[in-house]
Amino acid sequence: MNETETHVLIAGAGPTGLTLACDLARRGVDFRIVDREPRSGSRGKGLQPRTLEVFDDLGVVDAVLASGAPYPPINAYQDGSVVWQGRMHEPAEPTPDVPYPNVWMVPQWRTEEILRDRLAALGGRVERAEVTGFEQDDEGVTVELDGGRRVRAAYLVGADGGRSLVRRRLGVRFDGETHEAERMLIADVRTGDLDRDHWHTWGDMATQKLTVGLCPLPGTDVFQLTAPIGEEETPDLSLETFQKIVSAVADVRLTDIGWTSVYRVNIRMAERFRVGRVFLAGDAAHVHSPAGGQGLNTGVQDAYNLGWKLARGGDTLLDTYEEERLPVAAGVLGISTKLYRKAAQGQADAFRRGEETRQLGIGYPDSPLSVGGGKAGERAPDAPCRSADGRPVRLFDVFRGPHVTVLGFGADHAESVARIDAAYGPAVRACTVGEGGDLVDVEGHVRAAYGTDGVVVVRPDGYIGSYDADPDAYLRSIV
Repeated sequence: MNETETHVLIAGAGPTGLTLACDLARRGVDFRIVDREPRSGSRGKGLQPRTLEVFDDLGVVDAVLASGAPYPPINAYQDGSVVWQGRMHEPAEPTPDVPYPNVWMVPQWRTEEILRDRLAALGGRVERAEVTGFEQDDEGVTVELDGGRRVRAAYLVGADGGRSLVRRRLGVRFDGETHEAERMLIADVRTGDLDRDHWHTWGDMATQKLTVGLCPLPGTDVFQLTAPIGEEETPDLSLETFQKIVSAVADVRLTDIGWTSVYRVNIRMAERFRVGRVFLAGDAAHVHSPAGGQGLNTGVQDAYNLGWKLARGGDTLLDTYEEERLPVAAGVLGISTKLYRKAAQGQADAFRRGEETRQLGIGYPDSPLSVGGGKAGERAPDAPCRSADGRPVRLFDVFRGPHVTVLGFGADHAESVARIDAAYGPAVRACTVGEGGDLVDVEGHVRAAYGTDGVVVVRPDGYIGSYDADPDAYLRSIV
């Protein structure tokens, strides 16, 4: 057998695996990413505001925004008439600290295509291969691929979905429940009989039970069709089957069908996200109901948390991946489950989405990587300001890239900021904030967001690590 070496092997090239691959590539980390075949279909279509911020940092947010649109208003029909209109998300205007306030609808195949293109621009590619087994020891992981190939890696990341072979081979429990009786047909279909400005739904308004939904997917001529089916039904996933379902409630003719799936509600989470040199991320670590659009987004942020830690290495830092992400996944799982239950029970506000689904409030206040109190562990907000030469710049522009960022508020910190900048080179970007500094807080938005006259260290994944604590001691622990 041929055996090759790499630092990280990623199993699975969905949004989670691709995000991790892009992050490792821009950090200059040697890696390989493998998957059996490219995915198709709309699948998870909602990108939350925090995920858009991750994509900003990775350099793909413009392509994502150009490929999608806000969620359309919903039309609910009964007996051929619109009986209700509303929105799942109320549109919000950008603010100085939140540049992407709205969930953005992009078919999953397009999100993956954008990430693959970014990976290619960074010099990486997805290999068509399947992980069939692995063994780990104190020095690394020997991974078996189909065709008898083997790869020796320092670390293996299982981003290989809800049926994860990596998780099963680790023997990690996947606690939770599968609702076999609660199933949904999903398909990408075409029709010329509906406008593309609304999400069209049919059902029983008294019980809030959906019969059929047809949601226009932006940037395409396709609608995503959803329809619940009974526990005992075994439908043929053909155009004729879906046409029969639609014709029962509306005079709408389907002209074509693409990707199809039978979805069973799974609500599960792995008991561990790390076992030795093997990590679990995305659906391999947690699967959600589709309510609230949390699954894909949580996986992307698993990868964003893990990438910089794999690049630096060290067990103490790598242990914080599970310490930080497992509680977050549990909390997000609770949100999506609550929303799903509201829909299943026919509650009147079941389709409304609020602040809790945007993932901007997620943080790590109890993490060993959050020191100094105050805002330590919180998401690092954006803010407009100006550079020393008068150019407009945002904090997200300063954060963008694989480095750690140090913000020293006021002239008193100029000397320590300059020393940090000289000591750490490109691994750290150190700036003074204030009149005459590297960043001039013209309108006071930076001070309003951070509320300090001290020094703040922002981690590579956009969270405040050190707040009014010794920046040198903190940097020595993470750089």
